[in-house]
Amino acid sequence: MAAKEDYYQLLGAEKTANEEELKKAYRKKAVQFHPDKNPGNKEAEEMFKKVSEAYEVLKDPEKRAAYDRYGHAAFQQGGGPRPGGFSAGGGGGGFHDPFDMFREVFGQGQGGGGGGGGIFDEFFGGGGGGGGGQGGANRGSDLRYDLEITLEEAAKGVEKEISFRKLGACSHCSGSGAEPGSKKSQCPTCRGAGQVTTSRGFFHVRQACPTCHGSGQKFEKACVKCHGQGRVNETSKINVRIPAGVDTGNKLRSAGNGEAGTQGGSAGDLYIVVHVKDHEVFEREGDDLFCEMPIKFTLASLGGTIHVPTMKGKAALKIPSGTQSNTTFRLKGHGMPHLRGGAHGDQLIRVQVEVPTKLSSEQKKLLEEFGRVSGDTEEPTSKSFFEKAKKFF
Repeated sequence: MAAKEDYYQLLGAEKTANEEELKKAYRKKAVQFHPDKNPGNKEAEEMFKKVSEAYEVLKDPEKRAAYDRYGHAAFQQGGGPRPGGFSAGGGGGGFHDPFDMFREVFGQGQGGGGGGGGIFDEFFGGGGGGGGGQGGANRGSDLRYDLEITLEEAAKGVEKEISFRKLGACSHCSGSGAEPGSKKSQCPTCRGAGQVTTSRGFFHVRQACPTCHGSGQKFEKACVKCHGQGRVNETSKINVRIPAGVDTGNKLRSAGNGEAGTQGGSAGDLYIVVHVKDHEVFEREGDDLFCEMPIKFTLASLGGTIHVPTMKGKAALKIPSGTQSNTTFRLKGHGMPHLRGGAHGDQLIRVQVEVPTKLSSEQKKLLEEFGRVSGDTEEPTSKSFFEKAKKFF
């Protein structure tokens, strides 16, 4: 088996990278390899899964500390996270991070195999779905769905319908695996226990009965639709309500919308991982938004008011006279909403003074006159710079 790739190298991040640097690196890679941008490209899909797995570990301080100390060995024996992409978890385990889930009641499931009640339980709570039922019941696997939204949708919140394939309970036999009306009898292999014990040297291992798959019963006739499995592949559709303020890497838990359990076991959960697309104007830093605005040199010199784009529409920004390039202004409350509600972040606008590259003869004449009146020379006019440069003359 080939050695796993280093998580830091997968993200293109240094081992000393802080939380924000890791998020930036992950966002860049996720956009590059996202399946929606690389349809049919298996290599890109595999890379997307790898970088998602790497970020799942490194964004968690405890997991990151374990990885830094022990490498991939820290997550052997089922301790590591699930890879990215749309995937199933292990029976009852799967993709699950109880410390980073949205668990508020945000929406309702619908379509094949949707769980009862609201899609999302409590906000930022702990824990996932419960275990299986009694006896041979096994909880269904958890599933992951990667959802890409725009920055505008993240700012206002949005409701999306998503569609995915999963193993749902067979409607013909109601998940029992038996043809309706078929008689039941005790399993001859396990004698109704649902489990068998095998000896391996000094150890006795108990496992699900291979004949009845843990049910303890044998049916006269298997279901003609699911062939005794109790589950069938189906397409499920649910409406997902994304709250305002989400960012790349945030997760939503849709209880009961994972794969159906077996032998009466509870269904797994569906985890929706949010990916916010890069914006052509704004760059996001937490709840703050950053953008650059070009302004005319006459406006920078004389001062005035300009209108800048924000997530709430246009806003007026006053430019003082004598404004220099790279001056940053702050618009309070025009950034992204806090995920927990209430206040908004700020919008930072860095201005770039535009110097005209082409001048008409009249413009040139007027500027020359301005320079003459101002006493402009070819030497720098800043006194502080002049003082520092004296030693060179």
